Amino acid sequence: MNTIVTSKEDILKTSRKLIQQQGWSAINIRSVAAACGVSVGSIYNYFDSKAALVCATVESVWCEIFCCQEDSGLFEDTQSCIAWLFDRMEYGCKQYPGFFTMHSMGFMQEEKSDGKRKMQQTWQHILDGLCFVLKQDTRIRSDAFTEKFTAERFADVIFSMMLSALLRGDYDPAAVQEIVRRTLY
Repeated sequence: MNTIVTSKEDILKTSRKLIQQQGWSAINIRSVAAACGVSVGSIYNYFDSKAALVCATVESVWCEIFCCQEDSGLFEDTQSCIAWLFDRMEYGCKQYPGFFTMHSMGFMQEEKSDGKRKMQQTWQHILDGLCFVLKQDTRIRSDAFTEKFTAERFADVIFSMMLSALLRGDYDPAAVQEIVRRTLY
């Protein structure tokens, strides 16, 4: 058995493959070590516990799902941004069935605060990006936002609708885009 793992990323990549093939219950130190072809101790060189391995794996799944390529035109307008987010949500559900539901429900427990923090960080990053796009979108009417109806509040509403669609498995960005079009353009 190989006792040297090339990198932490190799372990996380293997963990993601295990999830895709066998589900989340397959992630533990022994199964990941076996799948990597290394000793259990090699995994412990990178992760001090199963919880640390799972948390890092969750973070790597979030990063894979919402990894943004260097396409500068992607976030020039709100509708393109929403379409991309829905596309990534659909990708995430196909690659990691039940991930969003499991993560949002299972990691909200107090003993899994790292998982909850990772989810909240990712969601906040998405919200911040959506706000940025809303503020930069030149097609949005100049009077669309007010002191009470801010870009931040609208982004929160849009994101909430997207999360709801995600949990329902309804990946139709056209509905949200129509709301954006009627409200802002």
